[in-house]
Amino acid sequence: MAAKLKFCVYVLFSRKDEKLYIGFSTDLRQRLTAHFNGHVDATAHRRPLELIYCEYHRSRSDALRRETYFKSTAGKKALRLMLRHTFSELLDTPH
Repeated sequence: MAAKLKFCVYVLFSRKDEKLYIGFSTDLRQRLTAHFNGHVDATAHRRPLELIYCEYHRSRSDALRRETYFKSTAGKKALRLMLRHTFSELLDTPH
């Protein structure tokens, strides 16, 4: 029987300031709706936002560790390398 992957780490790109927001959720759809509608203080002033990456984990602690890593300098560097084509497209596209 397959285990349910319910812990999500996600990355948003702000079209306003071209910076990343890294978060964690057990309900990505609901969390994204809150971000996109300006109901999250940390991102309300940074809209429009775009989901550029997410990964699911079986373990809450694994997901939280991954979120912490992505928020570090090394983690942000890794994201930029992993998603280099995405960043190239995002930064070449007019806002």
